[in-house]
Amino acid sequence: MPVKVLITWNVRPGREQEYFGYVVGEYLPEVNRLGLNVTDAWVTVFGNQPQVLIGAIMPSLSEARKLIKSTAWLDLTDHLQEYVRDFKLKLVTQRGTFQF
Repeated sequence: MPVKVLITWNVRPGREQEYFGYVVGEYLPEVNRLGLNVTDAWVTVFGNQPQVLIGAIMPSLSEARKLIKSTAWLDLTDHLQEYVRDFKLKLVTQRGTFQF
């Protein structure tokens, strides 16, 4: 059964330009290369929610768990955290609607 991977974070103040370059140029292409099919990306412009929400699909829970324990994923996440704070990741059963 497909699993939705929900990733949220807030951009570190003063790091916006570097963050954008990293996410567009390296992070998202690498996420796709690792097998996550990014389906949506949301930015919060008002309210007390994480600033960024990325949604991606994995074919199964076991594949998703294997991915997020991999050295490649941990390295990628560590590098992202130079530019973001409050990083969180959730694995949920995929539904056809917006998920948070």
